[in-house]
Amino acid sequence: MNVCQKCGLVKELCVCETIAKEEQRIHITIIKRSFGKLITLVKGIDTKDIDIKELAKGLKTKMACGGTVKDGVIELQGDHRQKVKKELIMMGFPSESVDIS
Repeated sequence: MNVCQKCGLVKELCVCETIAKEEQRIHITIIKRSFGKLITLVKGIDTKDIDIKELAKGLKTKMACGGTVKDGVIELQGDHRQKVKKELIMMGFPSESVDIS
């Protein structure tokens, strides 16, 4: 039986990630790379509490785009600011903690 080290609950009932999602301050921005390519950046996710690679994988699937994780920042190819915000809210992040700039 697997028990979470933080909360002491069984892994299936663990609430650590849910609590961590409520404490995040996420900033979604856009930058222009070489040759005029747009990149959507998702910053501010605490990598200790949330599996950022799994989150990036889910976002890339939903946005139907490529992307990567570099230094705790999710990079998605293209301008997906509004869609990423909607998807993060659907994944359990509170809407007031997700900012678009």
